[in-house]
Amino acid sequence: MIPPIANRFVAGESPAEALAHVRRLNDRGVGGIVNLLGEHYDEREAAAADAAEYRRLVADIAGSRLGACISVKPSQLGLEIDESVFRRELAEIVAAAAERDVFVWIDMEDHTTTDATLDAFEAVARERDGGGVGVCLQANLRRTRADLRRLADVPGKVRLVKGAYDPPSDVAYTDSTRVDQEYRTLLEAAFERRDGGIAVGSHDPAMIEHATALHERYGTDFEIQMLMGVREDAQYELAAEYDVYQYVPYGDRWLSYFYRRVAERRENLRFALRAVLSS
Repeated sequence: MIPPIANRFVAGESPAEALAHVRRLNDRGVGGIVNLLGEHYDEREAAAADAAEYRRLVADIAGSRLGACISVKPSQLGLEIDESVFRRELAEIVAAAAERDVFVWIDMEDHTTTDATLDAFEAVARERDGGGVGVCLQANLRRTRADLRRLADVPGKVRLVKGAYDPPSDVAYTDSTRVDQEYRTLLEAAFERRDGGIAVGSHDPAMIEHATALHERYGTDFEIQMLMGVREDAQYELAAEYDVYQYVPYGDRWLSYFYRRVAERRENLRFALRAVLSS
């Protein structure tokens, strides 16, 4: 059982609980990005088991007619075992999702996995002609401007985030002001040059306002993506005017994810402390 303190950030341990949460989101105009918690597998069986659950999840989403997609992590699908394992599992998930018109996001992890992740995304996106697949780029990485240019003619969507990992300074910007500057620059480049759709993965009101202004200027399709448990009132308000999706994690590996969310923002830490003190 997930304790109440963690329920703010994790939808439950089962697919049924995650999809029930998505249904409640849909009732308020917000879509769901469903993620089975798990990462850094070094055994083929674990990667295969999660890949199989994602394929079942795709069928459940399609059968329930929910406004939802899925998001997978490369290391969850076997990237740390062998790149070929990751490519094989990803291709099977994307094929199953394409048959049922369910979108697949590929999360971006540690900077050492960027090349393998982008190579896999480009392969499946070109094979499917962009139908139903997207990838995440992190603004704090020095390479990301070049990566965005690389993806200029690759079909599919691109999600832009500031970056939640802590890469070394030789490959990443470590000053928050500089990261914000890069994020703004990347947003403008994406809105100006991309046709496949953009996801603005941010809780920062200034960045969301910048994105909406760019949409007005360039007319590029975009959506706003936020985490479960973070600025949810803002998500519902924005959904009245824009496409908004909430990242909905579930599964029995919730503890490490919960601690990361608490550590990321003071607001989350205050919430957790209040929950402990009131229990």
